[in-house]
Amino acid sequence: MIVTVFRSRLKPGASEEYGRWSERISEIARSMPGYVSHKGFTAPDGERVTIVEFENEESVRTWASHSAHKEAKVRGRQSFYSEYHIQVCQVLRQSNFDADVAK
Repeated sequence: MIVTVFRSRLKPGASEEYGRWSERISEIARSMPGYVSHKGFTAPDGERVTIVEFENEESVRTWASHSAHKEAKVRGRQSFYSEYHIQVCQVLRQSNFDADVAK
């Protein structure tokens, strides 16, 4: 599995339009082959973190080159983000615990 950690900060006043673009891009991502999940969080200091999971590198590359995603990346640099940082990581180990299942 490949995990992408996308950390960002929005420019002042960009939140509403960013939200519309984010919703659209999220819908497209969910339809991509190899997509597993994504979830976003916002810290009290305004930093945003999105964690995206795809099954493999090929799926990540396909998503990165999707025309709508490429358009969103350009729009993000022009209009939405004051800064961002991306890390693409390969999962070496994974473990899970679910208290409801363990009963």
